[in-house]
Amino acid sequence: MKHLIKPLLLLLTLVTLNACSSVQVAADYDKKADFNNYKTFAFFKNGIDKAEISDLDKRRILRAIEAELLSKGFTKSSAPDLLISLFTKSNQRVDVYNNSWGFNNWGWGGFGIPWGWGWNQQPAVSTSTEGTLFIDLIDAKSKELVWQGMGKGYLSRNVEKKEERIKEFVSSILEKYPPETK
Repeated sequence: MKHLIKPLLLLLTLVTLNACSSVQVAADYDKKADFNNYKTFAFFKNGIDKAEISDLDKRRILRAIEAELLSKGFTKSSAPDLLISLFTKSNQRVDVYNNSWGFNNWGWGGFGIPWGWGWNQQPAVSTSTEGTLFIDLIDAKSKELVWQGMGKGYLSRNVEKKEERIKEFVSSILEKYPPETK
């Protein structure tokens, strides 16, 4: 049994790390929209201002979106075909694991019988933040939503890792644009 504990803990750690690094992505779109007509974009300030995240994270997201759209051949314009908006949600996740061990202190057991030093299992607590980023593409003329991408995954508190994670979210989401229409 002792020989199985270390490999099982290693496997659990690898599965947890792998789950934390991926972004779950989905997209939806208006089937009547002609996505070949969209060549230019601008950011929809009114929508972006409502996103409940820090201004620093908004700028990180907007820079990542701009870079992705430019790489897809779009041009930023003051008279755009598409308006880009975003919003976010986040959930705090708390996991409790009973796989760590602590040490008992000297004490008294039942019937006044003393018990001594020994091992007992102590729970380990881990917290993480799961975030969801929605990117909305709005037809500038009709002001109607024509495409929405959503990415869901775990976020990093480290600034350098956060920037990379935001780029990963945006890139994964915008891989779904333009939609494959048939």
